[in-house]
Amino acid sequence: MSPMKLCVPGERLCSTEDCIPGTGTYLRHGYIFASLTGYVLRKNEGEELPVISVVRETETQLLPDVGAIVTCKVTSINPRFAKVHILYVGSTPLKDRFRGTIRKEDVRATEKDKVETYKSFRPGDIVLAKVISLGDVQSNYLLTTAENELGVVVAHSEAGAQMVPISWCEMQCPRTHAKEFRKVARVQPEYLQA
Repeated sequence: MSPMKLCVPGERLCSTEDCIPGTGTYLRHGYIFASLTGYVLRKNEGEELPVISVVRETETQLLPDVGAIVTCKVTSINPRFAKVHILYVGSTPLKDRFRGTIRKEDVRATEKDKVETYKSFRPGDIVLAKVISLGDVQSNYLLTTAENELGVVVAHSEAGAQMVPISWCEMQCPRTHAKEFRKVARVQPEYLQA
């Protein structure tokens, strides 16, 4: 199901065997129906089944869209990709948790084959990225940091201090002066207020 299916009140969305009813829906005879006009949203929230809800048009502006610049926090990394939580779309904070993935080949524009994820991001980093494709049922968005403006904007060193960027691929701890590798964003002034 694409994330943007429109529905009307009383429309049957799915069976309770497939989904858990969320906001904007009601249950009847083992089926989940829309209780308002809006967009159908299916999200896994850790339960066995995805939660299905209906959101009004005004609230859908808060869904990350392809091409949107998002601010996210790295939750885990492995050699192939970094997993993130999307916190902001542009400068708008998201109410819901959206997950994203930055694949190794989407970290930077050049020498993609030489990218090492752990030299680009660390868990806890705040990263500016761009949405390249919408999520699947798990609402897992594919993101890229391949432009100069994208990448790590806030990172803390092992000593716990906020690091200072010293080049596009290194940040330095002001406390210990230790350097750590990152895919550093050349931050545009308009993103700094976040």
